[in-house]
Amino acid sequence: MTYDILIKEYRANMLENTHTGIICGVNDQQQTAFHIGDTEQYVFLRSAAKPIQAIPVFMTNIIEKYQLTEQESALFMASHRGESYQVDALESMLSKLPVKEEELYCAPSYPLNKSPQQQVIREGKEKRKLYHNCAGKHMGFITVCRELGYSVDEYWKPDHPLQQQILHILAKLSNMAVDQIKTGIDGCGVPVFAIPLKNMAICFLKLGCPDLIDDIEIRKAVVKLTAAMNRHYNMIASENFICSTLLKSSNIVAKGGAQGVYCFALKEERISIALKVMNGSEDVWPNIIASILEQINYKDKNMIQYLKELRPPYIKNDAGELVGHIEEAFVVNHFKFI
Repeated sequence: MTYDILIKEYRANMLENTHTGIICGVNDQQQTAFHIGDTEQYVFLRSAAKPIQAIPVFMTNIIEKYQLTEQESALFMASHRGESYQVDALESMLSKLPVKEEELYCAPSYPLNKSPQQQVIREGKEKRKLYHNCAGKHMGFITVCRELGYSVDEYWKPDHPLQQQILHILAKLSNMAVDQIKTGIDGCGVPVFAIPLKNMAICFLKLGCPDLIDDIEIRKAVVKLTAAMNRHYNMIASENFICSTLLKSSNIVAKGGAQGVYCFALKEERISIALKVMNGSEDVWPNIIASILEQINYKDKNMIQYLKELRPPYIKNDAGELVGHIEEAFVVNHFKFI
């Protein structure tokens, strides 16, 4: 199977690298308004699923019952990078929730960001499950199990009641039948679901426009969790990462996943876009998304500039000398959202 080129990278004006992929945009009628490539291709959500996986938490009164701050609750949807303010919040959550760190199924890890990782190693500290980027998600899973009377044993198994609940929520949000959704195992050990790229975009459309969600309890949960993501955007990734940059805008709901998956919705415009970079690169996300927003004449020019600053359209060597440039290779001039 061949894929369209999304990004070209040049060195000395010679093509050095290409990034291929698929993109799908949907409107508030949940219909494809624009696409590059096969939007029916199944794609694993990876960590882009975290807002959906957190919905059971927000369907309960766990946050109020255990007096979590909204900042702490944002970590249920996060791929945290191990910054001190994130680890401090996770430690606070451990002190409040009926969860022990050793119960988390995710593997002991070092922080993802270079500075806190180096500090942990320099201080001779060991890897911790709390440092794993999915720790908040797993704390939510365990707490929900105890709140709803589910067994905590093997909460990560696909046939566990909690994972089945999440599967059924995803089916509703993505307009899929449960038996159409494919299941794998994510990096942190829990089920990860694959759906067509178009349905992934539909799912995020409903996160951005919860009035499209028929189930009242799911709708209320989505309103609460997306508000936490927007108000505490740095908890979702950390400073100078694309999720936190996009979520600075109250008009955007966004979450990326491993292996090049990214989804975002524009609330006022009532549109949503899902994309997959086929070589798994996350580096080119800002280039692709900035280009999409620019081409559809998105009103927030500052956001487009923020994205360009995350990954400028040029290539420098280790000494900071300009040695090449980056070009977007897709056109969305027929993308009639706005």
